Amino acid sequence: MKKISLYFLAFISFSAAAFDEFLITDIRIVGLQRVSIGSIFTAIPVNVGDTMNQGKVSEISRALFATAQFNDIQIGKDGNALIISVLERPSISAIELEGNKALKSEDLLTGLEGAGIAEGQVYKRSTLNGMKSELVRQYASQGRYGANVEIETVDKPRNTIELKIIIDEGESAKIKKVNIIGNELFSDEDLMTGFELKEGKWYSFLSNKNKYSKEKLQGDIENLESFYLDRGYLKFSIESSQVSVSKDKKDIFITLSISEGEQYTIDEVTVIGDMPLNEQMYTPVIDSQKDQIYSQAQITQIEEYFVNLLGNEGYTFAEVTGNPEISQDDNTVSLFFLVQPGSRTYARKILFAGNYLTNDEVLRREMRQFEGAWASDNLIEGSKVRLERLGFFKEVNVETIAVPGTEDQVDIEFTVEEESTSSIGGSIGYSDFGMNLGLNLSDNNFLGSGNRFNLGINKSVYQEAYNVSFFDPYFTMDGVSRGYSLYYRVTDYGEYNVANYLTNSMGGGVQFGYPISDTQRIGLNLNFDNTDIDPGSLPSREIADFLASEGTVFDVFKAQAVWSRITLNRGMFPTYGSSTDVMLQATIPGSDLTYFKTNIRQKFYRPLGFANLIFGFDGELGYTGAYGDTEITPFFENFYSGGPRSLRGFESNTLGPRVTPSPCYEFDAKTGECPLIIDTDGDGVPDSIAQNPYGFQQLRDPIGGNFLVEGSLQLIFKLPMIEDQRSMRSAFFLDFGNVFSTDCQEYQINCFEPSIEDLRYSIGVGVTWITGFGPMSFSFSQPFNDGPFDRTEEFQFTIGQVF
Repeated sequence: MKKISLYFLAFISFSAAAFDEFLITDIRIVGLQRVSIGSIFTAIPVNVGDTMNQGKVSEISRALFATAQFNDIQIGKDGNALIISVLERPSISAIELEGNKALKSEDLLTGLEGAGIAEGQVYKRSTLNGMKSELVRQYASQGRYGANVEIETVDKPRNTIELKIIIDEGESAKIKKVNIIGNELFSDEDLMTGFELKEGKWYSFLSNKNKYSKEKLQGDIENLESFYLDRGYLKFSIESSQVSVSKDKKDIFITLSISEGEQYTIDEVTVIGDMPLNEQMYTPVIDSQKDQIYSQAQITQIEEYFVNLLGNEGYTFAEVTGNPEISQDDNTVSLFFLVQPGSRTYARKILFAGNYLTNDEVLRREMRQFEGAWASDNLIEGSKVRLERLGFFKEVNVETIAVPGTEDQVDIEFTVEEESTSSIGGSIGYSDFGMNLGLNLSDNNFLGSGNRFNLGINKSVYQEAYNVSFFDPYFTMDGVSRGYSLYYRVTDYGEYNVANYLTNSMGGGVQFGYPISDTQRIGLNLNFDNTDIDPGSLPSREIADFLASEGTVFDVFKAQAVWSRITLNRGMFPTYGSSTDVMLQATIPGSDLTYFKTNIRQKFYRPLGFANLIFGFDGELGYTGAYGDTEITPFFENFYSGGPRSLRGFESNTLGPRVTPSPCYEFDAKTGECPLIIDTDGDGVPDSIAQNPYGFQQLRDPIGGNFLVEGSLQLIFKLPMIEDQRSMRSAFFLDFGNVFSTDCQEYQINCFEPSIEDLRYSIGVGVTWITGFGPMSFSFSQPFNDGPFDRTEEFQFTIGQVF
């Protein structure tokens, strides 16, 4: 219908060659749908009052066609009114992708946008071929040479169309052979050690290294160049690189032709330019390079060393370039480091972005770079690390921004991405001890203040607990911390995989901490605990002996000294650094019992430098003992081992010494007497365990020990096909440990002095994921030297604990 109207208008109008000059009294635009009339008047070279002639017709047509908005333009007149009739090109209202899996929709749309094809753009039929070519090119760069693209158009209202792109990605071609030609000094195997692209092996499906992509090939070429430059071959060059595809487009052959050249040694090293630092600060580094084989990696490290050195002194935008001057006569290099320090810069403002939950004050008190002081790279990086250690953020980034109009001022902006740190309301959880029901308010960043607050009412198979605690890490401006806690617990240890007894405990405490450096703290904790023990009618011999000696109700005052050193780069899921905690706790005068307890805990993480693998170690040593008037170490202060929180592959708390069955039916805790001896046959001799099934069952219950050894070696890796793993950690592990006793009695079962021979081991894989319900962890593991009394468990799962 639009075409008919257009031709009808042309019919009733004069042709461009037919009308004479006239004075334009009006300009009318016909056929507009999306294009604004203002843009038309801006484009055409005539206005009302101008004289219209045949030459202006051509100028108007060229001007409007140049906008690329129209398929057709007709020009006529009605009296002295100029009539411009246009047929708009449709615009793209939406682009729908279907069938793409190997490449993300975002990446494909970005590539199309670069070719001028995007939502809101004018659609041209001629762009269809360009669109297909661009998509096929993107797939070919990923080794998918058999990819096919079909495009369907759907007409939409207001002269718009929707593009539906149907993609058949085809199979990814595999690398059949990588050839390097011209290497005489190094073998192909040595040169391809750092290659990302490799020839296919039977296990290649795990890494996809035999799948070609243009970007990976470019990266491998750069790695090859670095290999030779780091070994002194400055004249190394890649003569050509060829990629050929088999006829069936399934196999790829890569050929690199190289020229190795000669090896060069550093003869002289000189620093030139405006160096504002004392020579003594960098001379040892410079002198260490003389008479050494040239290494580009080493030169880059020295450049970074100079930049960091200058950056720590306030020269934020310093530039240092190492330039080699080659002498081909004796194969030596004179090395010149050109230093351009720029102006010394000061921090005008420190800004924070992304902290929609955490108060600015919490971030600002972690700063080691201050406003008004010169900008120091070390202090800025130290501030970033301290923010990461808080455990409040998934990610922390920092940017130094030059202040416009000045040469010596910068703003430092820290951008954070908040991590969930709180939970409130009812909860249902599952652990190795069964279901847990609770009403909790828990927040490690309470109301964005950086304080920790916990209020809990919890009911599980083995415990009913009520607790409230508060901790302020910055009780004073100097970083002195203070915390409080109150609790009441009723615990049935028989349901906790340990000896059968019940305790009612209540108490409270106050905790103080003091920073002695950025990475070290000391602490002093004071606690009171009232414990009432119900041994039941048939306690084990160990429990009976202790209660007969000390009683069943204890008021205990405890003092604990703590030293900690933390260099971990993150509060949650660290990848680098270590942490050490040394704790010594002892009862103080006024307590009904006198005993002490000491623990050493160590964590260590280091990237291995390949395949994104990280080595991790987690270990603990613990010892408890009695002193003073208390002769027997309290059994309820024993250590336990086994389970997902310590030694995976074993049931929780089931390793180490077992209880000894009681020799009586009833036990009087006040007198320590057994009035009814187990003598079912009346011969005056207590029955054996074989005659006493209850005693045999009791024999299997752990009682724990006063000496703990636990450790875990971890190989941390990233799970495939999961992009964002900041809230997830997966690792292969080797766990080892056990609980021992330094006072084993002759009658005790499965009790041993500390020894390497009696350590237990397990190997497996575990995953922890931070969810809205809390940390969710599971592991598959296999013990391989479990003893006759040990209880094993291959699959373990918890919510609320991190392995």
